[in-house]
Order: sequence, then C-alpha cells, then structure tokens
Amino acid sequence: MRPTVILVHGAFAENNSWNGVIERLRAENVTALAASNPLRGVAGDAAYVRDVINSVEGPVVLVAHSYGGFVATEAAAGNDKVAALVYVCAFAPEQGENAFGLSTKFPGSTLGEALAAYPVASGGTEFAIRPDVFHHQFCADVPAGPAALMAATQRPVTEKALTDALPTGTPAWTTIPAWFVFSDQDLNIPVALHRFMAERAGAKGVREIAGASHALSVSEPEAVTASILEAVAAAQGAVSRTLADVLARSSPRW
Repeated sequence: MRPTVILVHGAFAENNSWNGVIERLRAENVTALAASNPLRGVAGDAAYVRDVINSVEGPVVLVAHSYGGFVATEAAAGNDKVAALVYVCAFAPEQGENAFGLSTKFPGSTLGEALAAYPVASGGTEFAIRPDVFHHQFCADVPAGPAALMAATQRPVTEKALTDALPTGTPAWTTIPAWFVFSDQDLNIPVALHRFMAERAGAKGVREIAGASHALSVSEPEAVTASILEAVAAAQGAVSRTLADVLARSSPRW
C-alpha cells in the first residue's frame, strides 16, 4: 500500500501553505492531506495529529514545517503507522528541548524582535509576526501580494507551545527514517541549527536550498516535494519488503 502523506504546518502558517506541495504530490498519484495544527501546546497538538494519522488506512509519511516538527516528532514516537518523516525548515528536537531554546542554539534567528505578543482569554500569551515585518521575516522570497495574504491568514502560536519541552524519551527521528529540506536564508530557524539537527538525526536525505526563506513549502514546493517523494519511495519499499517477508514465512513448504 502506498503511504499517505500527512502535512503539519507550523507557527504563523496554516494549511494553505502546503497547496503547492499537495498539487505536485497529486500529480505523482500520492494521496496527501494537511492537518490543522492547533498551535496550543506540544502534547495536545501531537494528540490531535495522532488522531489524523489514525484516521487514514495504511502507512503514513509525516511531513512537518517549523514548530510542526515538535508536534510530528512527538506524534510519531512509538507509532507504527508512521513509516518516514520529512522535516521542512522544521525543528527535530531531542527530549527536553523547546522551540525557543533550540532557535537560539546558533546565531541567526531574528524572530524574537519580529513578534507581537498579547494575552489570550484562556490564559497565557499568544504570538504573531507583526504585519509590517512578516514579508521580510517569514517569506522574503515570496511575491508581495501572496506574502500579504500569508500575513493576514497566519495562525498565532501560544507561548506555551514554543516553550514546551519535547515530552517523549524516544524522539521519532531516532527510530524512523527522516529526510530534511531547509533553506540557508531562514530567519526563524538558523541554517546552522538545521544542519545540526539533520546530522544528529542521521538524515537519509538532505536538501539545502540557497537563497530561500523559512516559508519553503510556498516558495520552493518542487524541492519540498522531491524530498517527500524520496521518503514515500523508501517507505513504500520498506512496506513491500515486509509484506514479502510475511508471505514467505507463511507460504507452505512442500
């Protein structure tokens, strides 16, 4: 069975950020769906994504952008349905790490100074990228018109989500093959951190896109799709080999 691709957006983005990738996956006869990441906290967001994973039949390739990497890493931990991971300008955390801490591990992120903070009725604080700097900070390589729409439709994230430590003691990338695709002009997550996380995870494939922004799925959907297709092919091959082994063991010997 060919894997289904489930796409998890990160902070300050939303499902439409995957449209270009979904179109290209469909052209390759790959089923894909985008999960609406709540952006409220790592454990709760991951529980929701696990529900989405369980709603589809067969194996899954889980793809994450930005903070969505925390959610995917937690949601896929110990989950036999997830056959491969793809991190798209995304965090690939270890137990105990949080998004704020990781983003400052290496110099280069200017996200902090671009944020507007305000209280929410349920308690705590929520962050959004200020509209006047959104284009430069988040998607500098996207035309001004689409960038303005992205700023207007961005999904804010809670301070809790960005400071929650990864709960699982077995991050998904330690047991599930992972691919990484990222840009060298990412102003949210420094490229040095992307390289560090890909090496730490023993990435099966790495694409570094020169001159691209943090919004890689919007500005470079071809590169993102190429990494996802590599993961899909590897996952499908693994499933086929497992099925062949099962059939071989169950075949009668005369």
